[in-house]
Amino acid sequence: MSNPRVVKVGDALNGFSRHTDLDNWNRYAAVNDEFVPIHMDDQAGQDAGYPSAFGMGNLQWAYMHNAVREWLAGDGEIKSLSCQFRAANLRNTTVTVKGVVTDVAQAEDGTSVTINLRTENDTGETLAPGAAVVLLYGVSS
Repeated sequence: MSNPRVVKVGDALNGFSRHTDLDNWNRYAAVNDEFVPIHMDDQAGQDAGYPSAFGMGNLQWAYMHNAVREWLAGDGEIKSLSCQFRAANLRNTTVTVKGVVTDVAQAEDGTSVTINLRTENDTGETLAPGAAVVLLYGVSS
């Protein structure tokens, strides 16, 4: 029998990174019907006050979701995930999701875990701070 997974405050999520550019944004736009000029055209991004086109905020939220889902490894479910968009994901940037466990509590049907999340760009600038609450099954703290 394998040892049960142990989760504690301070545990870090594995990094989740994606290089983003017009190809990535175009695929996301196609799935979500989000062909907005500021996400597809450098001039439109510049007209909005940015150096180039920039990625969709909800794509960063999706990256957070993927990072948390990978960390769960099938041991639970995401109960909530939120973020605030603070800076633009500019073209040809690598966006990385980082997270750390900030609370672990026993719940009626498992272990409730709160995770502090953020996306950041290549220089470490936070693009979107966020948080998730997950319910883990068969996990101890």
